[in-house]
Amino acid sequence: MIGRYALRFGALGYLAVLLAAPVGYVFWRTFEHGFWPAWHAVTAPDALHALKVTLILAIVRHRFPGSGVFNAVVDLPLALSPVVVGLALVLLYGRGGWLGGHHVVFALPGMALATIFVSLPFVVREVVPVLREIGTEQEQAAATLGASALQTFARITWPAIRWATAYGVVLTTARALGEFGAVSVVSGHLAGQTESLTLYVQDRYQAFDEVGAYASAVLLALIAVATLILMTTLKPKQETR
Repeated sequence: MIGRYALRFGALGYLAVLLAAPVGYVFWRTFEHGFWPAWHAVTAPDALHALKVTLILAIVRHRFPGSGVFNAVVDLPLALSPVVVGLALVLLYGRGGWLGGHHVVFALPGMALATIFVSLPFVVREVVPVLREIGTEQEQAAATLGASALQTFARITWPAIRWATAYGVVLTTARALGEFGAVSVVSGHLAGQTESLTLYVQDRYQAFDEVGAYASAVLLALIAVATLILMTTLKPKQETR
């Protein structure tokens, strides 16, 4: 019994050192000089624009020939460094690139492409196992009875995959909120134009504006926590209906 409690307290202590202490330090440095300096830091025009950009960026059933290649492409963002992804986009869409001249690099479209690429696997990898588990028998039966593709999706497919999709969206949102490497390469770091909140944190820290940097980091953390709380709050209500 003593050994069991010792193990539990040891695990909780390890988590506290690993997670709670750094997060607590960030919160303490954010509000070290009071609430209003932090509030003014995150409501500055550049900070609000960076938050807007961040929110914009955040916001297979059968075996078929080439499915292995498709799976490899889906998993590719997990294997590649985000910086490599950003560099590839610059080489592809930048001046002199194969698809250059379309105002993609150093603009919001390039940042969106980079974020989509690095976060793509999360929804796919949550939904695909559920689709394979439920099979296609019910969908085939609905089609036999005359249901349209939209009716089949709304009444059969979507109820089965909605929470897998929602969980994938939560993971994608968290990944998009914290994306730095690829976005840093393709954005150009133009304050008030192509600067996400993660880039804004770096900019403020390098400018020795610690209140602005810590307050923006806390805002990112609060958005992520709010997303998780909303997910866990709504899920039991939906499942009991």
